[in-house]
Amino acid sequence: MPCRPPDDAERREGQGRRAVGGAPRSRRPGRIGRIGRIGTWPAVALTVAVLVAANLVMHRWTGLSGLFGHSGVSGLVAAVVVSALLLGVLRWAGGTRADVGLAPGTLARGTRWALVLIGLVAAVYLVGALLPATRTLFEDRRYDGMSWSELTLRVLVLVPVGTVLVEEIAFRGVLYGLVLRARGTLWATTVSSLLFGLWHVLPSLHLATAKPALTAVFGDSALGGVLAVVAAVLFTAAAGVLFCELRRRSGSLLAPMGLHWAVNALGYVAGFLLR
Repeated sequence: MPCRPPDDAERREGQGRRAVGGAPRSRRPGRIGRIGRIGTWPAVALTVAVLVAANLVMHRWTGLSGLFGHSGVSGLVAAVVVSALLLGVLRWAGGTRADVGLAPGTLARGTRWALVLIGLVAAVYLVGALLPATRTLFEDRRYDGMSWSELTLRVLVLVPVGTVLVEEIAFRGVLYGLVLRARGTLWATTVSSLLFGLWHVLPSLHLATAKPALTAVFGDSALGGVLAVVAAVLFTAAAGVLFCELRRRSGSLLAPMGLHWAVNALGYVAGFLLR
């Protein structure tokens, strides 16, 4: 399938990179060079396998929602380990920091994008919280009994590390970078976004009963729960397209990271304050 010529952001992102699976820059072989490179599509398959295992670990076995106990610590450790493993897979495939969206030359631009996006989300949430018609959208039974210390931990630790770090490195970093090199922007966005939607199946299983606004739409039956999960998958897949476009336009992974953190963390803050 032919790909369109890269735009300016892609050219900036691609400066100084070599093709995935291509020859190393230095003639002196490193450790990876001595054991051989892995191909692009095997690297994609390995990335997906790691993500399937990670999804089970973080949402079924470690109970990432636990805040102060062993389960919360285990979830954070799992998120860091998974992020490191995925970056290792990218490097094994010959990828660079630019492929993951973290090239040094793009960090300042990505930071500016992130700050603007955080400000926009904060403004939208403020308006939504003040308007009676939209205030109920922030209601969530999971905030019942939450303390200020628990909120702070979620906003400053669990969301940026347990959610944003691992998901952005996985979907807009490693997966996007690998498929972009092989098939171009359209394929990279499609593969990344579809898998990002499926990633949210397990954490969406009880969404319909946790949020009153969704319970009113889907009900509290088993069928309603299934429909809520399908809606969550479709919504997060669409959000994945937006995140991929932010990465493409900014040339940096920091832009979708900023928006991702703002949507989740500031949503917690709004919901907590409106209990």
